[in-house]
Amino acid sequence: MSDTIPPRPPLPGQSRSTTPAESATPPVDPAQAPYIAPHARPLDGAGAPPAGASFSAAPTGIHPTVPTQPYGAPQASASAPASDGKVGAGKIVAIMVAAALVGGAAGLGGAAAGASFFGAAQTVVTSGPSTVTVNSPDDVNATTAIAAKTVPSVVTISASDGSSGGTGSGVILTEDGYVVTNTHVVTLDGATADPSLRVTTSDGKVYQATIVGTDPMYDLAVIKLTDAEGLTPIEFASSGDLNVGDQTVAVGAPLGLANTVTTGIVSALNRSISIASSAAPETPSEGEEGNESPFQFDFGQGEQNTTASGSISIAVIQTDAAINPGNSGGALVDGDGKLIGINVAIATAGGTSTEAGSIGVGFSIPSDIVQRITDEIIEDGAATHGLLGAMVGDAAAREGATTAGAYISEVTGGGAAASAGLRAGDVVTSFNGLPITDATDLTAQVRALAAGSTTTVVYVRDEQTQSAEVTLGELEQ
Repeated sequence: MSDTIPPRPPLPGQSRSTTPAESATPPVDPAQAPYIAPHARPLDGAGAPPAGASFSAAPTGIHPTVPTQPYGAPQASASAPASDGKVGAGKIVAIMVAAALVGGAAGLGGAAAGASFFGAAQTVVTSGPSTVTVNSPDDVNATTAIAAKTVPSVVTISASDGSSGGTGSGVILTEDGYVVTNTHVVTLDGATADPSLRVTTSDGKVYQATIVGTDPMYDLAVIKLTDAEGLTPIEFASSGDLNVGDQTVAVGAPLGLANTVTTGIVSALNRSISIASSAAPETPSEGEEGNESPFQFDFGQGEQNTTASGSISIAVIQTDAAINPGNSGGALVDGDGKLIGINVAIATAGGTSTEAGSIGVGFSIPSDIVQRITDEIIEDGAATHGLLGAMVGDAAAREGATTAGAYISEVTGGGAAASAGLRAGDVVTSFNGLPITDATDLTAQVRALAAGSTTTVVYVRDEQTQSAEVTLGELEQ
């Protein structure tokens, strides 16, 4: 499988220096292919892609020049029952208190130079600590209901290391203040292991926070708000139950605009991407046989961050809900307002890494993976990841290939793959019940499972399809 990613030469002007938590392997040249960007943006606006790059990074966790507090006065919200019969609306709207209407000019507030987004007075429906404005209660739809349910569970995170900083999003896990976000948000793209964190809830309350643990292998982190109580935890749904075409709603603080809601659908499932890590392990045990990933990752720190990064492969949900810089670590929810993913990266076309935005190709870490990893971090301070013990490459890229999959070029003696009977020359086509089309897929799915997990691997040997049970080892981090 893939654990040891061979070192690549630094790009012109890049430093090979590292921090203790990071790999010395620099990212792949962005000019080689389209690439994925995390939702993190630097305060200095640096980080333009190399000339000739067909795609440019659009970090989505950190953004310059915008405050972390919600714009305008905090407004409690809810919505009236939907009358259009849209899917999911009735169930969620029924939870809300439609009777508590607040009249008058409860405006959204001017995000730009004090300008108001609305020319007339607005009516706001109140139902707990959220900020969802409703101008026409009789016309409330499913998205309004989903937003009113979800917004109180999403926070804005401000991180600083004294010399630089930025904002991202997070999702409340418990009433007493455990919050999940991305590693690249709380480490300022790997620039610091000891940031100063300030968290603002949807109703405008501000908390100090500390890091409970980070998981750079899946770009997830858990932080704990100080002296928090009575918060609104997100409700989880199983990402394993999703269908392509299902409704999605993304909630977060793009460009520092807290309590922002965007809608879309599940564009693709069982997608895997290879991106740079803000704190990759120094000596991973298996790797993708020198493959050049079709995706690149720019955390947006530009010249501020001279630390080279390793790469990670993660399984993601693809959505066309608009995700922009600042959405990193925020919620992707379904038609019932339940968490199905944590937003992590976007693909962008044109522009610079700090100015490009959503083009409708966004990625979220599936909720089933998020729940496992965050539970382990809260319990033990760290999460485990599976290890297959094999070197793999893309089967379809090999001369004379007849099938897509992950081609095993080498098996580690005594490792999980060898113990399961896998050997060099096998092509893995399915793992844990999911299709495998290349080395990135296999790496991502192995890492998604905890160390010691037992699952089924399907492979092709001598044009014959076979299967085996494999018990994964543990990736050293």
